[in-house]
Amino acid sequence: MKKLIGFLLLGLMLTLVACGEDDTASDSGADGAGDSETSFDLVESGKLTFAASGEFKPFSYMEGTDMVGYDVAVGKAIADKLGLEPNPKRAKFSGIVTGVSEGRYDIAVASHTITEERLEQVDFSEPYYYSGPVVWLQPGSDIETEADLEGKKIAVARGTTYISIAEQYTDDIPQLDSDVVALQTLSNGNYDAVITDDVTGNAAIDNGLEIEEGFYLGVSEQGVAVNKDNPELTAEINAILQEMKESGELKELAEEWIGVDITVEPEGAAE
Repeated sequence: MKKLIGFLLLGLMLTLVACGEDDTASDSGADGAGDSETSFDLVESGKLTFAASGEFKPFSYMEGTDMVGYDVAVGKAIADKLGLEPNPKRAKFSGIVTGVSEGRYDIAVASHTITEERLEQVDFSEPYYYSGPVVWLQPGSDIETEADLEGKKIAVARGTTYISIAEQYTDDIPQLDSDVVALQTLSNGNYDAVITDDVTGNAAIDNGLEIEEGFYLGVSEQGVAVNKDNPELTAEINAILQEMKESGELKELAEEWIGVDITVEPEGAAE
């Protein structure tokens, strides 16, 4: 009889231990990091695979075999906060959104302007920085206003929103592989103008290109592109970006890589 009671007590103890372990396991993912494997449909288990162009200094560019820049730093920070290994992938800008929508990348942190057209293919996070299309010119250019752009040869990077902006002024729109290549060609005496953002143009001047800043054509919002089949991931990234803004971490990354804070919407920005 004593042996029977002993076996019953042992069984009860084992059952209590097992229940306790189950409760611990279910609580481990409360902060979002522990349950990343089950919450998100990832390209590679345990990794956050994110795309950037590697041709858009200082947002993403190559240092030897490593891709670095503001976009890459933001992508790595998001991965770390999700409890995942950062897995950056270099890709041609014009194909990145398609790559996300087709599941080749979990997300893209590649300076994509949030547009209705792109929202048909992917979801976007809240903006992680703000920019503005700027007209860049050859030194001594007589282009001074938007009206002066009519009929001019305006170069842009392939796959960017700057194409539709240029179409408002001309049909002569050469498309280059990157904004940097477009600015280099402008500096060499080709084209009447290039449309790209202010940071990229000023970085090109710092690197010795002979171009001049013309004028702004508006303000745009840049977001993280996420596959539409991963709404939980989009929500988690939004929470992370909000926390990074509130803590000042996002601002610090911008100042480290860009030199200025681009994480706050400029006053009077166009909707």
